[in-house]
Amino acid sequence: MADGHAKIHAVLFDLGGTLVDERDFSGWAELARGIYLDLAPEQLAHAYAEVEAEDDRTPVGLDPRAAHVDFWRRVLSRASENHVTAETAARFVDARASRVDPPMALYSDVRRCLDHLRGERRRLGVVSNSRSEAAVRRILDRVGILRYFERVVSSGTEGVAKPDPEIFRRALTRLQLAPEETLYVGNLPRTDALAARRAGLHSVWLHRDGTGLGDDPPEITSLLEVPLVVRRIETSPGGPPSPRP
Repeated sequence: MADGHAKIHAVLFDLGGTLVDERDFSGWAELARGIYLDLAPEQLAHAYAEVEAEDDRTPVGLDPRAAHVDFWRRVLSRASENHVTAETAARFVDARASRVDPPMALYSDVRRCLDHLRGERRRLGVVSNSRSEAAVRRILDRVGILRYFERVVSSGTEGVAKPDPEIFRRALTRLQLAPEETLYVGNLPRTDALAARRAGLHSVWLHRDGTGLGDDPPEITSLLEVPLVVRRIETSPGGPPSPRP
């Protein structure tokens, strides 16, 4: 992580699990039935959490589309306790993408965090492993926060995905900022926080179900802590310790 006493000009955010809750296990179970997989929402929820954690520990080295299909192949296989082919998983992925206005919710701490940062004249952006920049913008617009963000960088559009440092570098290039002037916030410890740190950015892990006591990477439990993290980076040597006293 970059040294302390930096001026943080921009804060970049992950999308799903950080700004927006896109999980819809009941709806996904219904889609699975359309490809002849009879799954309960709780089976999908459990498998989804397991595969997401595994991928964060050992990212899959595939292109963004192939990685997305493979993620769902493993989720569906684990939830059904049967082998699901890549072709079947691709049908599920396409069915998800074709849904009109799927359920999603803005986390309750998002607006206050963004308003605070914007009030301090911080520049804001999104760096997301997602289908496309246009898809991310539609989601942000739908939940009413698109206007906050100066830049949106999506793996599906860029052809490179987190944890590859290149996707962070592209965001910095478009913002014309140095890594040490930027903080990244995401809900996965390795794919988000440690990957951003490897790219030279300051970073924190948003662990909504955690304790906030982790320090490798630094852990927070709410986006309301982000302004405090920024202040610590700017005033304390060695980067952002936990914002708690």
